[in-house]
Formats: sequence, structure tokens, C-alpha cells
Amino acid sequence: MKKIRIAVICPSEIAERRFLPSLKYNEAFEFMGVGIASPEEWFGDNLLSASAETIESTIKNQFEKADSIIRIFGGRVFNSYEAVVSASDVDAVYIPLPPALHFPWAKRALFHKKHILVEKPFTTRLSDTMHLIELANSNGLAVHENYMFQYHKQLGDIMAIINSEKLGDVRLFRVAFGFPRRSFNDFRYNKILGGGAVLDCGGYTIKYASILLGNTARVVQAYSNNLQGFNVDMFGSAVMINDSGITAQLAFGMDNSYKCELEVWGSKARLVTNRVLTAPAGVTPEARIIDSQGNEDTILLSADDSFGKSIDVFADCILSSQTRECNYKEVKRQAELLNQFMELSNE
Repeated sequence: MKKIRIAVICPSEIAERRFLPSLKYNEAFEFMGVGIASPEEWFGDNLLSASAETIESTIKNQFEKADSIIRIFGGRVFNSYEAVVSASDVDAVYIPLPPALHFPWAKRALFHKKHILVEKPFTTRLSDTMHLIELANSNGLAVHENYMFQYHKQLGDIMAIINSEKLGDVRLFRVAFGFPRRSFNDFRYNKILGGGAVLDCGGYTIKYASILLGNTARVVQAYSNNLQGFNVDMFGSAVMINDSGITAQLAFGMDNSYKCELEVWGSKARLVTNRVLTAPAGVTPEARIIDSQGNEDTILLSADDSFGKSIDVFADCILSSQTRECNYKEVKRQAELLNQFMELSNE
């Protein structure tokens, strides 16, 4: 079978640390290389005011990162993002750019008939997501949003426990994801680049709650919180509910002590996990089951490579029209839920 030729826009940390190590074990793909931004793409309207030294330093820094990647994983360095999306020997593009740049470069890639794997969030606006899905659908192209945690085997283990008699009837889900403040120049804290807690860690909690609650899940309460000195939301919370009346309480933040936890509160016992959204390959996550008498049982959940499995799903989207159609709906559904949150939090 002919391999799917894939290239990466931007020599990002997640591309080097997570995507490419998983890609090299995937027989469906051939890695073609990584692109760096041209001066025009990087500086935009500020190009004329940028000094020659700044431009040279920026391009050099990008090239060194890209060169380091290809020395390990092969391929070539593309001298612009446009060169990546328009290359005749590239079939698919992985886009790990800051969120505000997802839409314009995903659109350019689809214009050039490339399949797209986009880091979460797919875009920053529901209308932009709908536009990309319509463009992809009209050209028979695959789109995939990289919420890789949803493919981890531990989620199946957890669902098996929920469906057993161990917890009794589910009364409530709680999902929490937060991490300490990162460097000040991190894109997550930049409104222009699509930063903000809800689009970053908040999206994870909304995604998982929608899986737990099912197709009728909806956001009914949403709160965004700001901190002095930042122009993006820094932490937040939400309530989601389904048609059966089961509720999920969500909490997230990017200036918090680290927490990545699911709690399932049942009529007989409750379950608490420790790495439900972020378990990397090789790590064995755990779940604790605590009954009404306070007795505690620790269960080892499955280890897995969720990033590799997300790449598998992307390949299947490219090769199967049925999977591709299902993925359009899944990407749209997440965008709708994020939009519900944003509308409620602005009221």
C-alpha cells in the first residue's frame, strides 16, 4: 500500500517530543519534513519594522530546531509554511501552531488538497471550524483534532468499572485539569495567538465530559476567570448535563497546582484517577475505588500510546470515507460545546 506522505508545519516542541516519535512506528505514513516560517509569515505586518538582526536571528533559530528534527527523523526543511502546504510530494499536514493560526493554515492546506491533523483546539471559533469541515467535505479530505487522550486504553478500563456493580449508580462526574504557570512568552497567555485556559486545558475537560455523558451532553453553566497582568482567561469551571440528568462538574486552569483527575461518584463507591488526560506512553495510570466505609482499592489501568493511536485514527480518516464522516461530526461537536461555554461565560 502506498504510504501517506506527511509533513509538519513548525518545528514545535510537541512535534519533536510526541508526534514524530509516535509517527516513526506508523507504517501508514512517510515523514517528508518540517517547515519553518518565512519572514513574511512570522512577522506579518511587523516585517518592515523588524530589524535585519531580529529577522536573521528568528529564521536561524527556527532552522536550527527544524534541522535537529530532520537529523533524527529524516525528511527535509521547508523554507516556509506555504511551501509545506503546497508541496506536490505531501499528502497530509500536521499543524501544531498556536490556536489562532490553526484556521488560516488549515484552510491553506485544504485549499492545496492536503489532509490535516490539527492540534487542539481545532480552531478558536465555531464558524471557522464549520468552514474548514465544509471545505474538507467538499474535497473528500480528512480532518482530525488531536485530543489523543480519548484513545487511551485506560478510558475503556474506567468505563468497564462504571458499567460494573462496583460503583453502583453514577451520581456525578468531576473532571479537573490544571497546571502551574509556564513562561510568560508561552502562547497560552497571548490573546492574539488564541491563548486562554478554556481553549487549552478547559477543552480537555469538556471533551472528556462529553464522552462520559454521551451525545446529549451540553454546557449549562460556565465561568471564566482572569488574573491581573494577563489578557486571557486563566482558570475556569463549568457544569455539563445530559438528558438523563447526570451532571459533570469541570474545573481547569493554567496557573494552578498540577491536577489531572477524574472522580466518578456512585451510590456505592467512588472512583478517582491520577493521569486520566495526560498519561504518556509507558506510564501505567492508576484508579482508586473508595467505598462508603472508607475502604480503598487501587487498580492499575492499562498503559498505552494515545498519541500513536490518534495518528492511527487520522490514517483511517484518510483511507475510509465512513471514518472521515464520523470525524467531521466529532470535530464539530467539540467546537459546539466550546462555543456553548464561551457564550455562557460571557453572559
